[in-house]
Amino acid sequence: MPKELDGRCGVCGVHEIYCCGSRVRISSRGADVLTEPLIECCPLHKTLYGANEIDAETVKSCVEKKIRDFGLCCRNRRFDSDPMVAYGASEMMSVWLEKGSIDCAVVVCDGAGTAITNNGRFVQGIGARLTGIVHTSPIQEVIERIERNGGHVLDKAYARIDQLEGVKLAVKRGFRHIAVSVAGFQTEAISEIRRFEDTEKIGVLVFSVCNTRVEKRDVKHITKSDLVCASASTTLRREIGKRALLQIGVTIPVYALTPKGKELALTYLAAFKDKLVVFRANQLPYDVRDRGPRMRTSTRK
Repeated sequence: MPKELDGRCGVCGVHEIYCCGSRVRISSRGADVLTEPLIECCPLHKTLYGANEIDAETVKSCVEKKIRDFGLCCRNRRFDSDPMVAYGASEMMSVWLEKGSIDCAVVVCDGAGTAITNNGRFVQGIGARLTGIVHTSPIQEVIERIERNGGHVLDKAYARIDQLEGVKLAVKRGFRHIAVSVAGFQTEAISEIRRFEDTEKIGVLVFSVCNTRVEKRDVKHITKSDLVCASASTTLRREIGKRALLQIGVTIPVYALTPKGKELALTYLAAFKDKLVVFRANQLPYDVRDRGPRMRTSTRK
């Protein structure tokens, strides 16, 4: 059994995230699972955390492991730059920054909210173990760490999460080729970012992430992304997958919807260390039975 957290776990403030479709509150008490997970099982979750079946207790254990081992939402938050998954948003952005394909990344960090960075290793350190952050409290040590690594925080007083304003801040800082991650519970921001991009005549690569809970009404915004992580959403596999120019992966597929998204996905794959198989498909999405996450029957979307 995993070691339990006590009241001195080191978490500063109150934070809320989504994990496996569950809404989780993180505080000095540890992790409180507020809603039941939407996912019943997931091969990726099993690989990373060893859980065959996912319930509220396994979600709690997963989040508290991140608190205990990596300082999630704590003053001693670790920013390890080792890749965690094959085709994650932070992994890709890290490579794009190192290759000069983008100028900066606009991401969300626990303890800081929306932040921008042009440091490839650091963007991976921010995003490696994160899932969708709904709310976060400011942690001075985390904010200072981001700034020491050349980054900028949108709102140091309240750790606000606002990806459109993050893109605007990046432009004010002189960046013109920007990648931004937008979570599935904030999809309207994608359309707002596109309108701002057209007005400012800049280049924005939108990466849609953390999409397990998306609904059909979100699709109209997500289709304006360049890259989309399907997460555990059958809606995205059905509605977004068929629009893809390129699919990366099968378990948690990433879809490139635009030529720009396809080009940057291939830039990432060119730097990918493992062996790959590439083949032409008559249509997408390309699914393999029992390879992806399985949603609970009562919550399938």
